[in-house]
Amino acid sequence: MAENDKKPEKKIIVDEDWKAEAQKEKEVLKAQEKVEHEHEEEEAKEEAKDKEHPALPPADFLGLVSMLATQVYFALGLLATEGDEKRKPDLVIAQYNIDMLDVIETKSKGNLTDQESKLLTDTLHQARMAFVKFSQ
Repeated sequence: MAENDKKPEKKIIVDEDWKAEAQKEKEVLKAQEKVEHEHEEEEAKEEAKDKEHPALPPADFLGLVSMLATQVYFALGLLATEGDEKRKPDLVIAQYNIDMLDVIETKSKGNLTDQESKLLTDTLHQARMAFVKFSQ
């Protein structure tokens, strides 16, 4: 047989890197799972935070006056948190918060709506009367 009559040899191509490729794919999948897991953990933390701190009311004048009045009543012992022991009124803190309400009344004179002005005047009157009652 002449050289030209030889049958061409079949070449078999062997991919020897298939194990390395498979390992890379596994690592990519693990990395994706890790990112998804971290994202799920972050969402769980956000949900817990939302449960811990429910939506707050809007910041407004009513909220400011109510917050300071609450501090007065708390200092006088008229309000307490669950499980607190009965305690002696703290007249210094109560007076401080009453003074803060008075500053707000003085500085905001002429800039409040009729409703806001009445709220502040009534709150100050009630806080002062409670303070007098407890300071005697």
